[in-house]
Amino acid sequence: MEKVTGSEKGTGREKVRLGIIGYGNMGSGHAKNILAGRTPDIELAAIADVSPARRDAARSAAPGSARILGDGGELIESGLCDAVLIAVPHYQHPPLAIKAFGAGLHVMCEKPAGVYTKQVREMNAAAAAHPELAFGMMFNQRTNPVYGKMREMAAGGGFGAIKRVNWIVTDWYRTQSYYDSGAWRATWNGEGGGVLLNQCPHNLDLLQWICGMPSKMRAFCHNGKWHDIEVEDDVTAYFEYPNGATGVFVTSTADAPGTNRFEITLERAKIVSENGSLALWELEVSEREFCRAEANGFAKPPMRERAVGADGEGEGHVGILNAFAENILRGEPLVADGSEGINGLTLSNAMHLSSWLDRAVDIPFDEELFLSELNKRRAASRNKDRVSEATFDTEGTY
Repeated sequence: MEKVTGSEKGTGREKVRLGIIGYGNMGSGHAKNILAGRTPDIELAAIADVSPARRDAARSAAPGSARILGDGGELIESGLCDAVLIAVPHYQHPPLAIKAFGAGLHVMCEKPAGVYTKQVREMNAAAAAHPELAFGMMFNQRTNPVYGKMREMAAGGGFGAIKRVNWIVTDWYRTQSYYDSGAWRATWNGEGGGVLLNQCPHNLDLLQWICGMPSKMRAFCHNGKWHDIEVEDDVTAYFEYPNGATGVFVTSTADAPGTNRFEITLERAKIVSENGSLALWELEVSEREFCRAEANGFAKPPMRERAVGADGEGEGHVGILNAFAENILRGEPLVADGSEGINGLTLSNAMHLSSWLDRAVDIPFDEELFLSELNKRRAASRNKDRVSEATFDTEGTY
């Protein structure tokens, strides 16, 4: 097949030749979907991993279907691929993406975009320098129709401005054995954070995608509160929006049973997502108008409660990959543009920085200060000699 290049986006060529960098839990899952024929516009051209055992696993899973290579740099330079999917530890996402853009390859990046926003800003700049290349983020939860409906109602449902946001998402339970499964896990130098960097990037992306970006953050991140780890496993954050709305975000990997309840209060409605369903309380008149006009001090605005249907089923990872291929081949829109990955990371960085400084921080925050504080923790990390941005290492799995 003749190679599909970025400048040929939208020309209706054949399949996209994809290389997967990192054959851990996520990379192998993506490979399985492609090999099962769930991504008709994508062929698996190559897989790279520094682990001999995972390379052997890739050979067994894709006999004769893909070249197996030793690391991401080799795959990028191989000429075998039109696009890469980056599924390695977090620090290495931006350097690999930048290298791929420089080689003229389209990029799909697993979450999170990176560990710190300064690093991701450099990745976004490299992508912007190559507008002919597709750049997507694997924010598969955006394909969930419940969250799509919440975004539609919050932004354009005629319910007025957001007043309050509450998301308690503590159904990320993990045992100690999970953290013990890889030396890179739950360390400042290996992973760059805990529940905020590993489990919650999807939640934080959805939070900003649906409700917008806050302007101030005050957070309390408890490191190793429930597990023998050096990073956070319990977080409570309070934030403020430019219009005066407030929010609370609570997460943990130690609550059993956990909760996942996302609640948005607007001037004329309350929207709640819980247990896969969506409910709406719609006021007959704006609460602000009712508050000022009602003579009875104990009266409440008249409202009606109803379940809200969310059409379709989320296509998840496959939907993201299919949209990525369609963008490359036919110019169709991406589900999540890669440049948007910095937004959710901004929230988690702000939570970390606020907790480290023991005070509220404005958004945007001082990125140099954040990196300085992060590097202090990396220098004392349990695996401080094991992982760096320069190695293109794929140690560990998600």
